[in-house]
Amino acid sequence: MPSTPGSGTTGRRHRVREEALAEILRTGRRLLVEEGPSAVTLRAIARDMGMTAPALYRYYAGHRDLIQALTSHLYEELAAALAEARDRRPAGDPGQRLREACRELRRWALAHPREFGLLFAKPVTDADTAPGSAAHDPSWRFGSVLLGLMVELWHRGGIRPPAGLDPAWIRQLEEVREHLAGEPVPLDVIYVFVSCWARLYGAVAVEVFGHLDFALTDPEPLFEHALRDVLAALGAGDD
Repeated sequence: MPSTPGSGTTGRRHRVREEALAEILRTGRRLLVEEGPSAVTLRAIARDMGMTAPALYRYYAGHRDLIQALTSHLYEELAAALAEARDRRPAGDPGQRLREACRELRRWALAHPREFGLLFAKPVTDADTAPGSAAHDPSWRFGSVLLGLMVELWHRGGIRPPAGLDPAWIRQLEEVREHLAGEPVPLDVIYVFVSCWARLYGAVAVEVFGHLDFALTDPEPLFEHALRDVLAALGAGDD
């Protein structure tokens, strides 16, 4: 079928724009890694790319759009890394798949501490993932890798939530349930999910941010101990 008039030009323009967007994100990420989150500005990126700052406004309306794009990109990369690690284990063993995904989270975070900090420490307010923000859905795609495996474990009946949870604050977890694609997971079970995430994130973050340097030269055994506790709480048992 012959192409319509101008379609080739439109395709080239699209490719040029996509290449420029990718280079902007690569430059922004390099500035983040080398100089920290405050260095990721439109002006700094334009300088490094040999452009004028106003020229970048053809791609991003401002600093927030830029940081949201970088945050989204990093969440997508992290989600892909966790999914790849998960899929190295058999589909019928969600406990082992979750174990591998959690270990990959630690590996990625230690290999990319500045990126991990941007996503989870929120050093700049524009990196938020509030509903309506561009990074909201990518952040949930990352979270869904872990959450989906937790739901599989719930289906197996091994999760025992603690008794006596206050309904007034447990209802805060309704938003989490909204992201479970119709799964009727009880809120007290979602509490277990969130508690496990807090334990897992804490074990990774204290290592990445150097908060265990005063005591440990090798925090990996401590992480593995925390991971065993998390899997036990989810009814996954040991290796």
